[in-house]
Order: sequence, then C-alpha cells, then structure tokens
Amino acid sequence: MIDEGGPRIHESGLPDLSVVIPAYNEEHRLTHTLDAIADHLGDGDGDGGRAGNGRWGTWEIVIADDGSTDATRDLVTTRDDPRIRLVTTPRNRGKGHALRLGVAASRGRRVLVTDADLATPIEELERLDKALSEGNSAAIGSRSVPGATIGVRQHRIRELLGRAGNVLIRRTVVPGVRDTQCGFKLFDGDRAREAYAASRVNGWGIDAEVLRHLQRAGVPLVEVPVRWSHRPGSKVGPLDYVRVLAEITRIAARSLRRPRPADLYAALLFLLMSVALYSGRFFDPAHRYLPDSLRDQNQWEWFFAVTADNVAHFRNPLFTDLQGFPDGVNLMANTVMLGMSVPLTPLTLLAGPAVTLSLVMTLGLAATAAAWYWLIVKYVARGRIAAFLGAALASFAPPMVSHAHAHPNFVVLFMIPLIIDRALRLCTGTRVVRDGVVLGLMAAYQVFLGEEPLLLATLGMLLFAAAYAAVRRDTARASWRPLLRGLLIGASVCLPLIVYPLVWQFAGPQSYTDIEHNPRSFNSPLALLSFAERSWLAGDAERANALAFNTTEQNAFYGWPLALLALAILVRLWKRALVKALAFTAVAAAFLSLGREFRIPLTGITLPGPWELLADKPLFEAVIESRVAMICAPALGMLLAIAVDRLLATRRMAIRYVGHLGVALALLPLVPAPLRAVDRTAVPAFIADGTWKSYVREGESLVPVPLPDPGDAEALHWQTEAGLGFRLAGGYFNGPYGEERTGIYGAEPRFTSNLLRDVSDSGDVPPVNQSWREQARVDLAYWRAGVLVLAPQPNDGALRETVEKLVGAPGRWVDGVWVWDLRKGS
Repeated sequence: MIDEGGPRIHESGLPDLSVVIPAYNEEHRLTHTLDAIADHLGDGDGDGGRAGNGRWGTWEIVIADDGSTDATRDLVTTRDDPRIRLVTTPRNRGKGHALRLGVAASRGRRVLVTDADLATPIEELERLDKALSEGNSAAIGSRSVPGATIGVRQHRIRELLGRAGNVLIRRTVVPGVRDTQCGFKLFDGDRAREAYAASRVNGWGIDAEVLRHLQRAGVPLVEVPVRWSHRPGSKVGPLDYVRVLAEITRIAARSLRRPRPADLYAALLFLLMSVALYSGRFFDPAHRYLPDSLRDQNQWEWFFAVTADNVAHFRNPLFTDLQGFPDGVNLMANTVMLGMSVPLTPLTLLAGPAVTLSLVMTLGLAATAAAWYWLIVKYVARGRIAAFLGAALASFAPPMVSHAHAHPNFVVLFMIPLIIDRALRLCTGTRVVRDGVVLGLMAAYQVFLGEEPLLLATLGMLLFAAAYAAVRRDTARASWRPLLRGLLIGASVCLPLIVYPLVWQFAGPQSYTDIEHNPRSFNSPLALLSFAERSWLAGDAERANALAFNTTEQNAFYGWPLALLALAILVRLWKRALVKALAFTAVAAAFLSLGREFRIPLTGITLPGPWELLADKPLFEAVIESRVAMICAPALGMLLAIAVDRLLATRRMAIRYVGHLGVALALLPLVPAPLRAVDRTAVPAFIADGTWKSYVREGESLVPVPLPDPGDAEALHWQTEAGLGFRLAGGYFNGPYGEERTGIYGAEPRFTSNLLRDVSDSGDVPPVNQSWREQARVDLAYWRAGVLVLAPQPNDGALRETVEKLVGAPGRWVDGVWVWDLRKGS
C-alpha cells in the first residue's frame, strides 16, 4: 500500500484500504481511535486526509456496531466525513458477528481489522503492509514472534488464560500461527470478505476460524512483530473464556470431520508417480534388474541382506567379513542406511533383500515428495496445486531420477524437510529446548539414513540462511540467538547417539581416510542446462553420458527452459525476500558443483572453481562435487510453487495464460520416463541349489573368477541368494588401500585378482610362469579359498585356461559352473 510516488486512485472508484473496527459500547475510546486512524491514513495533515488521499491512497473506516446501548453510534454518524461509515446490528451478538458484518460492508482492496482500543498502534500498519507487498495475502500483527514488543502487560491471570487458549488453538485449529487472537490483521480485501463470509462463530473465536479458513484455502499468511500494550476497559469477561473454548471445540470438530482432500490426493499422486517410475521392477523385484544402476542394485541388496543377517544373529551391524574376506567391510564407512535396513530386518528375512530395496526406494521417493509438499504448504505457498508442482520438481527432478536407479540414500530424503522445519521453528524462539531436542534426534536418524545428503542439506540451509539474513536483517537479528541455542541443544542430543558409530566409521576396522572419485565428478556448465537421459520428451542419452561419468550420477540436467523460468520468476518477484534467498541458494549450489575448476563452454578458458575452497576440508573431501547441484532441486521447486501460487491468484487472464504456458514448457521436458528394467541374470544352480556347501568349509571363502569388484558384482547376488552362507573374497564396497589407508572402491587388489580381471577384460591368456603360480598360491591362501568358481561369461575360455595354469589342475563342470576344489590339492 505504501506509494512513495504519491497517492493512488483506484480506477474502479473503490478505496485502496478499508479499516474495520468492531465496537460495543465504545463511546469513551472511539473518538480518539477514529482521530488517530484518520490522521495516520491522511499522512498526519490533521484534517483526516480530506486535503488529499495521503500515503495510503483512498481509504474508508467501517465501524461495525454490535448493538451498543451507549452513544457509540452517534459518535460515528455525527462525524463530517463520508469515508467513516457505520453498520449496525439491532442487538449484541458478539465480536464475531460484528466483524462479519463490517468486513462484508468493506470495499477496499485491502482490509485492516483492528480493535477499538488500538492496543496495537495504527502506525504498525506499515509493517503489515510490507508483508503483503512481499506476496502474502494476510498479515497478522503478532505479540509472540521475535521483534514484537509489549508495553503494558495484562493481569497475570488474564495473560495465563490467554496463553492457554492460544496453545489450544495452535494445537487444534490453526497450527503454525503463534498469536491468533491479536486484533490487528491486514488482509487482501477479497480474501478477507470470503473468509469472514464463510465464518459461523459469533464470539471471540472468529479470529481462529478465519485464519483456519485461510490456511485451508492455501492463502499465504505471515505473522509480523508489532508493538502492543494492554488497554483498560476490556470487554472480555470470565465467562467469555468458556465461550471461546466451546467455539474452538466446534471449529476443531469441523476440522476433524473435513480433512483436506487435496493433501490426500497429493500423497496418492506422489505414490503413483513413484510406482510408475519403478514399474519395470516394482511388480517383480526379485527377477528384474535396473541395468542403468550398473552394479549398485546388487550392492544395495547385499547391504540390506547383511544388515538383516547381523541383526538376526546379534552381530555387530557396523562390520562384516562376508565380503572382502578376510579383512571384511566397515559397514558404517559404507552407506548401508541402518536407519532403514535395521528396522526392516523382518521384511528382509521374510521376503528377501530385493523386495525390501524395491519398497524402500518406491515408498521412500513418494514419502520424500510428500514431505517437501508439507513444507511448501506450511512456509512457501498455501495453494495445493502450487505446492504439488513444487514438491514434484523437488523430488522427481532429473538428478533425483538418476539416483533413483540404485541410490536409496539420495532418494529417501523425507527427513530433510522435517529438519528444515524444525530449524525454522527454532528461529521463532518459542520452544527452543523442545525443538532443539527434536532436531537433534532427527539429525541423528538422518546420519543413519545418509550422511552425505545431510551434509549437502546443511550446506543448502547455510546458503539460504546467509542470503535471507542479507535481505532481511531484522529477521536475522531476532532469530540468531534462539537458533544458535537450539542448535547447541540439538548437537548435545545428537552427538552422544552417533559418536560411537562415527568413531567406528573413521577409526574402526577397515576404515579409510578419504576416497578418490572419478576425475569427471564435477558438472560442466552445459550439464546444468541440458536434459537427462531419462527425460521422457527431451532425453538425450548420448549428450547426457558425455556430460556425466555414469547414469547414476547425472546430478544436474535441469534444462534451459527451467533455467529461463527461474530467471523470469526472480525478475518478476524480485521484491520478495524468500525469492531472492532461494534464487541465491540455487545459483550458489550450481556454481559450487562445477568443481575445482571449470571451462567456459565453447572457449578454451579455464577458471578456478569455488569447490576448491571446500574440496580438502574435513567431510567435504569425500563428497562428489557434482552432487551439490542436487540442492537446486528443492530451491527451484519452491520458486516454482511461489510463481504458480501467484499465477493462480491473479485475475489478469493474459498473465495467467503466459505464465502457465511458461511453467508447462519448463516442466514437460523434465517428466521422467520409467526406469529401464531387464530380466535378471539367473544365479547358477551351483549356488542356487546349495551345491557350494560341499566345497566351502567354515573359515573358508568362495572365490569367483574373476573376483567381484565395482565392474562386476554379480557374485554379491549369488551370496544373497545363498542366504549369505559363504564368504566372498573381493567385493564391491568402500575400503582402505595401502599404508595411508586411502579409500578405494572394492577390496585391496592383489596380483591374482588383477590378473584375472585383465584376462576377463581382454580375453588374452597370459604366459603364466612359476613365479605367477607361487603368487597365486599366496593370494589363495590369504583369501582362505575353499573353491574357485567360474560362471559362463564373455571370455570364460581364456579365464578357464588361465586358472588351470595357475593352480596346475583342470576344473570340473558342476551344476552350471567350472569348479576348482582347492581342498583336493588343485
């Protein structure tokens, strides 16, 4: 409403602002109140603004008299100002009825509701007006948020009763709003008239009922700190508290009878979208494989299987020697998702790890989308369509779909929105201890779901907080103390729960220092603007594979139309602090994902990358930097939700048409195709029928030829199908290498494992000499090998000949595989 360029005249002749004041026997206070409001709206010229429209444009004041028996009506009718109007009711029916009558009579584009005592000074209107200018449709003058000041306090008993009632209202009717009863609120005019017309309460509970209506309608509302002082002569008597309780009970009962169908539909749609994405495997997980997962599906099924086996046999869930024998695997140093795999042990034992993994990834992706939807509705955009589209982008963006092939730790992210919500609650400073404790528990649980996603989420929150603090310094000043205190409380709760597993992870058996990633583990600027392989309409497998080092790490690929849409949103809604902060978060994350250095496309210019600042820091040294671009997904999703919410609220059809067309053109190319699935390679009968039991004794291992590694981990599938009955030499996991314990993928290589892998890749039989045979005996003894097993595969003839030369004996064909029984002297 503030117009520094002069007064605004509404083309329709309707006022810019309506001030609605409920009144009952207010003859002693009303004159001062009307003078104060008229002078302020008239920019303090002393004549109520009759000399001009003033800083607030054209205005009106509507006094809603609730059957007063004193001179309240005469004070209004005798004033010589047509902008001050009176509406009346024959008898006293309550504040709610008066407000409903007054708001219905209002005509302003914005409506201010204020009590006749002006406990909140009219000057605070400027704060509320600023909040509406930032995209909200309702601004609540609040005494309970950081930055609010209270002058004269109420009597202690009244204050305690008010707080108790407010807690009840927040718990049952208007969640998330801390001060529902403050009588100073500014609304979009049409929203106010709609909400008050829908109200049924005649008493003091109408404030809660109206806010509840706005929340359920998806209207963005915000609490704004104001100055407030108790005024004598309150009309609230002891019995009114009982009446309010009854009204709140009725409102809450109506809420229980009428849940929001849109929220249920959204959750169902997210589930259907997830099932459609995994449709190739979901209905037969034990016999279907996602080839674009490379070897990760086998690895993750093994993770779930080994955790269930450890839990069932009361073994340490942080370690196993079933793979990488005899050294074993530090499970905490691998992403085994103990937060899922441990509680789902009964399902894994009953149905198998393939079923568990399929359900975790399908339901986890849907739960992640539902969590982002809930967060967006609560803080960003109340409109359910806007929230659905934003959450869908956050959860089904191309990088999420890429990881959906076989990285559940980057798919099951439903805790991240909950952690963000708890951090935002801390900023309000109301229940710091409780929220800090809950945040600590949530963070501890997320550690057991995935540490890297938690680290990236923390980085994203820090980027957002820095940007938001820069544009809203008042909010930052009011929030940093309770936030810091809550974070310290959360850390004191979280650390004792995770300290032992983390010590095991970083200093336990088979721990490692850092790990070398693919040299292409950064994003090209082109990757940010291109389309992913699994994008249904615009997917380009050749280009995507050229810009990412494998199909599970296409961590950007948002497409240039979405980038243009985000830029348009930023330009159009630049005044909103939230838009600025989200845009900065997305741009900064995308920039960090470019790695230690990046080349400007189509030029030979190479510049230092911002990741250089973090690359060698603790924790960050193990992060694949291209994954930082995943932070962009929820940031872009929230920007999209804000824009769609704004589009749906506008009445200008041309803007709505162009806006919806832009949204469709940006999102349609990103719609993912179902993940590609193929029939799974059958497990050899030697394993499936249990024949292996005659060849492997206690303390020995089964050695596949070649040994399993990140390039071929089918032997992990053998092991899970055999119920983890034998130990494997080699494997696919993260472990140490050399005296410096540098992290590598797979077991520490030995002479024989390297030799067999080379033969498998090349098909060439090497000239095996005596020294090679001696080295093979040493390696087989190290692995405590009971049997060598060669399954049919490419170049299996060369492998068979090589093994025969190494062990000095021919193999035997047993149940579909070649076998060398080392216990019989082979």
